[in-house]
Amino acid sequence: MLHHTSRYDLRRGLPVLAPEHDLVELITTPEQRAAIDEYKNYVQSRSERERMAEVKQVTGAFTGAYALNPFNGRQIPIWISEYVLAGYGTGAIMAVPCGDQRDFNFAKHFDIHITNIVGDAYTGEEANPTKEGKLVNSDFLTGMDMKPAMELVISELEKSGKGKRQINYKMRDAGFSRQRYWGEPFPIVYKNGIPYAVAENELPVELPFVENYKPGAEGEGPLANVRDWVELADGSLRETNTMPGYAGSSWYFLRFMDPHNADTFADRAVTDYWNQVDLYIGGTEHAVGHLLYSRLWTKVFYDLGFISFDEPYKKLVNQGMITGSSRLVYRVRGTHQFVSAGLKDKYETDELHVDVNMVDGLELDTEAFKQWRHDYANAEFILEDGKYICGTLNEKMSKRYFNAVNPNTLVEKYGADTFRMYEMFLGPVEQSKPWETKGIEGVHRFLKKLWRLFADEQKGLIITNDAPTADELKTLHKTIRKIDDDSERLSYNTAVSAFMVCVNELSELKCHKKPFSKTY
Repeated sequence: MLHHTSRYDLRRGLPVLAPEHDLVELITTPEQRAAIDEYKNYVQSRSERERMAEVKQVTGAFTGAYALNPFNGRQIPIWISEYVLAGYGTGAIMAVPCGDQRDFNFAKHFDIHITNIVGDAYTGEEANPTKEGKLVNSDFLTGMDMKPAMELVISELEKSGKGKRQINYKMRDAGFSRQRYWGEPFPIVYKNGIPYAVAENELPVELPFVENYKPGAEGEGPLANVRDWVELADGSLRETNTMPGYAGSSWYFLRFMDPHNADTFADRAVTDYWNQVDLYIGGTEHAVGHLLYSRLWTKVFYDLGFISFDEPYKKLVNQGMITGSSRLVYRVRGTHQFVSAGLKDKYETDELHVDVNMVDGLELDTEAFKQWRHDYANAEFILEDGKYICGTLNEKMSKRYFNAVNPNTLVEKYGADTFRMYEMFLGPVEQSKPWETKGIEGVHRFLKKLWRLFADEQKGLIITNDAPTADELKTLHKTIRKIDDDSERLSYNTAVSAFMVCVNELSELKCHKKPFSKTY
């Protein structure tokens, strides 16, 4: 299966085919047939998801065949590898090991020579996917900037008749039906097994009342149980699957423009006036379905002349994920002893997640831990300075990692204002950022400090109607300007910082005046 090719100077690239590619059978030499067949059997046991994942194990096989470099005629050995997918592009790539990490790992694993074409941007330790800078070791392209060089290569291949420019799209089938109750019913009926669209005067098809949401027979959705809804008088049968949630939510913004129109989804004059959505905010994973189908409906309606714009949103912002800050304990292998994080290197340990709710900052409540699970009841602790200090790890919030935080608990303890402000204060909206419950206390103290500008625990309200000083006005309007600018940029964490600076300055000025007193 493994064929080392270190004697070949591959120069710019290395051709790699998907194991399922039709050419593999045609070009594999008799000497490599057994290795190729063995490798293809291995790949068949792997799912596409596994193949697409970044894996540490590098696999592949040499076909025994060679391609000719179309510019200099050099022979280049052709390999197959599971990281190239038949359904993506043409199922064949020209790997560039110094510019792509998976190509780099592949070449390193099989001891294939790697030519540096990006100069100082390549260290030899890992690939550099830059598309900037000047090319080196690239024949007639040497000295050219990379982007125009790519255009030149394509043009030269077209001129010589050896290739043509083509844009490849990664198209995948997507299931648009769900075996559940909630969702828009499909306006489809079946007559003798053939689907027909429901007549327009019978729309909309509405969900019937159901007694329960149990699945129907043979894996059908709950609607299959409502026989008087499914079976129509003419003998036809309704579709019992429903549409996914994003079927309706991907075009509702158009309906919002003209919600009471009984003749069409939205009048053209109305959509011309309101036009596109200015800003769409959503997490990357959650937003994909909405964005995909929003663009589909928008472009269809545009082509039909129903609306005047072919993109639904002017701007997209993907909010970052708030990750959990997990807490770890370290069990001395084969024992009931748990060693504090600062001492763990002295022992052979197993790392275990622990519920963050029994940890104060990094200090573990050892009694709560012993009561948490039956197998921890006899736990013993090796402490440092009388405390058990946990390790930390930032990862996705999940019950599996015991790092999920219940917002209701925090709101009950600190209030909704503190909770919301801390979320904004965590960092830029587009970045993933770790949640740290201990950090919410600082925001809570700030809000208390803000409150003390206007109220005293003993005296009650201490607001005055005095005219503001020049320094107080300067602080106020400087803050208004900063928050206005930050809000426009969705930079809420720096807006919160501006609030904090404002309160500190007003506290130093001992200002207890109404913010918008009639005296100015």
